[in-house]
Amino acid sequence: MNKHKAVQTLCMLLVFLLLAACSSPQKEQTAPKKKLTFLFNFASQTIDPSLDYTPLRAGVVETLVKLDESLQIKPWLATKWSSNDSQNWNFQIREGVTFQNGKSLTGETVKESLMRSMELNPGVRQVLKIKSMEASGQTLRVVTEEPFPQFPSELVHPNTAISDPTTKEQDQKPIGTGPFQVESFTAGTSLSLVRYNGYWNGPAKLDQAVFAFNEDANARLSAILSGDADIVYRPPVESMEKMKSNPRLALDSVVSLRTHELIFNTEKPLFQNIYFRKAFNAMVNREELKDSIMGGQATLANGPFLPNFPFVPNYPTRVTGTAEALKLFQKAGLQVENGKVTQAGKPLTLKLVTYASRAEFPIFSQALQSEVSQLGIRIQIEQIENYEDYLMKNSDWDLGMYSPLIAPRGDASYFLNVSFLPDGSLNYGKIKDKTMEKMIDQLDQTVDSSKRNELISQALNRINQQTYYAYLVHPNNLVVYKNSVKNWVTSKSEYYMLTNQLDVESK
Repeated sequence: MNKHKAVQTLCMLLVFLLLAACSSPQKEQTAPKKKLTFLFNFASQTIDPSLDYTPLRAGVVETLVKLDESLQIKPWLATKWSSNDSQNWNFQIREGVTFQNGKSLTGETVKESLMRSMELNPGVRQVLKIKSMEASGQTLRVVTEEPFPQFPSELVHPNTAISDPTTKEQDQKPIGTGPFQVESFTAGTSLSLVRYNGYWNGPAKLDQAVFAFNEDANARLSAILSGDADIVYRPPVESMEKMKSNPRLALDSVVSLRTHELIFNTEKPLFQNIYFRKAFNAMVNREELKDSIMGGQATLANGPFLPNFPFVPNYPTRVTGTAEALKLFQKAGLQVENGKVTQAGKPLTLKLVTYASRAEFPIFSQALQSEVSQLGIRIQIEQIENYEDYLMKNSDWDLGMYSPLIAPRGDASYFLNVSFLPDGSLNYGKIKDKTMEKMIDQLDQTVDSSKRNELISQALNRINQQTYYAYLVHPNNLVVYKNSVKNWVTSKSEYYMLTNQLDVESK
């Protein structure tokens, strides 16, 4: 080989080695994975979609229909539906949708998923009122127990979300149709998620997400200030100015569909007396809760619903304060002397139960305790875990704090059915009112919207007259998040939270 050819060969070898090095897997430059941590205020002990809302909020499962921001239902996993008599319904299930294990979504899988939810969750069975279902291809035929014009809106309920019914570990790793699939779940701590690339509505912009839980509002705030969280739900309202002044953070405050309420246990003889309930309703200081305790992040409640709903009546002006309460205690048959209330010569002692995930509830409970102590009434406060189960299964309490989603379907019938029927899944006050039951039954069978609004208004007037609850305030949904978070939407419904559009800026 002459000298010229040797040099040429050597140059070619060097070029080959350089190209090989550039194409080596060890040298590839890959974009960093996009990951987001969302910190919620209420811990989940299971992520079974039939029993818990977290899988829907985390983008794992989806419902047949969905609420838009104007509280109107729109197609989602079901593309359309129809009924000629409000009892026999046909739903067309979206084609081309797969579960996160590759199985196709069909009318049959939807049927089996709904059947499972109704078997596991009495509340789902109660609100859906399904008599029978038949599936054929992408069509699902549903027959309700009676004419049920608002049936499609009930399918917004998170516990009606569709999951693969053959999955064995639904409580740990449900398989849905959403943009994220479960990687791991630790009860009461967090849910780890990864993107499902086969999502029917387009793959998520995030590669990974963590849906974490912490009931301590100050701990949630510390997490976002330290950078450990990207989005925090319900940070402490007393730290709003601190959050607003932080240039790295954005703060949303949106009126919610919730209503803070004081529940009266009507199984207790005292609270069976309408005047005793009215006396406590007069004692609660709603302004203090709204302004001092919640930093103005709420709207005073005259009833269970926000006033902009078309069925909300014009309530009579509410009279409150100690003087009014003393008159009502006296009407209830109690003794009132020198501003003190007694029963058969003995002071009253009542048990009020509450929970910590709503930071304002323990504080307001203490404020109420102080208020009624001036009348000689003693309140014992107890914070409860597994709060909803406790309220339903126990009767050793007199008053309770609660914050239900009053209008999660955009229709009042759900609220009335679950809160005022004797077997209602949210009837924590153990209310039994035959007049209300007849009103609800008539409403459930009424199709005409104007007539429905009239019936709902009548029912709300009766609730107000009977004072089954002390409705306090409508709280705002308060969310703080980093400026690097993109496409976050603070919704009224509190349902779909981690979506395929949620994104973070690459570092």
